[in-house]
Amino acid sequence: MTIPRGTAQSPKYQRLAADLRRRIAEGEFTADAALPVESELERQYGVARNTVRLAVDVLVNEGRLVRLQGKGTYLREHPVLDHRAFGPTLPPAPRDCLAVPTAVYLGEAVEAGRELTVDFEMMIVRARVDIAERLGLRPGEAIVVRRQLRMLDREPYSIEESHYRAGLAAGTPLMEPDQIDGGDEAVLAVLGRTEIGAVDHLVARMPGPEEAQWFQGGPGVPLMVQTRVTYDRRGPVRVIETRYSADRSRLVYGVGDLAARASLPAPATPVDPARADQARADTARADAP
Repeated sequence: MTIPRGTAQSPKYQRLAADLRRRIAEGEFTADAALPVESELERQYGVARNTVRLAVDVLVNEGRLVRLQGKGTYLREHPVLDHRAFGPTLPPAPRDCLAVPTAVYLGEAVEAGRELTVDFEMMIVRARVDIAERLGLRPGEAIVVRRQLRMLDREPYSIEESHYRAGLAAGTPLMEPDQIDGGDEAVLAVLGRTEIGAVDHLVARMPGPEEAQWFQGGPGVPLMVQTRVTYDRRGPVRVIETRYSADRSRLVYGVGDLAARASLPAPATPVDPARADQARADTARADAP
C-alpha cells in the first residue's frame, strides 16, 4: 500500500491517518476484530513505526479507535441515535411539544431497542450571561435549573438543562427535585405559559473537563450543543440547553408539511471526508485530457 500524496504541507502521519479513515469508512475493519498491529501497518505502508503510531494516535483522539491494553486496537463504535429535535405532526402521532418531552426520548430509545435511564436534579444558580440575555434577566440573577442526565444502555447520551426565571418557578412543581408527571410542559400549561414557538441555536465545541469525564468520549470528540429558547405570546418561557456527544447522536428536523409521509425520511449516511476528497481527485483525473 502507498500513502496518498496529499499536499506538501501535510505530514506523512496525517496522510496515513487519512488512508486509515478511508479503510474504516469502506468497512475493511470490523468492530469485533483488532486492526493490524503496528508492525503490520509499518510493512503495508513502508513507513517508520513512529509514523504509524502517530497516525493511530490521531484516530484514537478522534474517537474512531480505542486501544485495549493487552488486546490491540479496535474500532470504537457508538450506535448513533436519531433524535427528532422538532418536526411537523406526523399521523398517527399526537401533536409535538415544541420543547420535546421526555416521552419523545423514551419512544426513540424503545424503537431503537435500547434502554433509556435518566438521573434528575434541580438547582438554584446564578444565571450565565447568555442565559440571562435570552430570558430577559440581568446576569447573575437567580434562576431555577432542572437537569436531566440521560443514558442509553448505560452509556452517556445527553445532558439537558432547562433554565427558568425564579419568579416563574416559585411555588410550583418546577421547584421540586423530581421529574414531573407529564413533563415540565404540563406545569407551564397550568400556569398559562404554553410554549407556541421556539428558536434553536446549534454549535459544536470541545467538552470541558467535567463534560469529558461524564461523556467518556475520545479526547478529540466534540459536543453538539442545542440551545432552544421557547416562547409564548408574552415572551420567552425557558432556555433548554442540551449537550450530545457528536459520535453517538444525530438531530433530525422536519420542515414543511409532511402529512403524506408515514415518518420522517432517514438522514443520509454521512460521507467520510477522506472518501469525498479521494472521489473528487479520481473525478479530476478522469476528466483530465
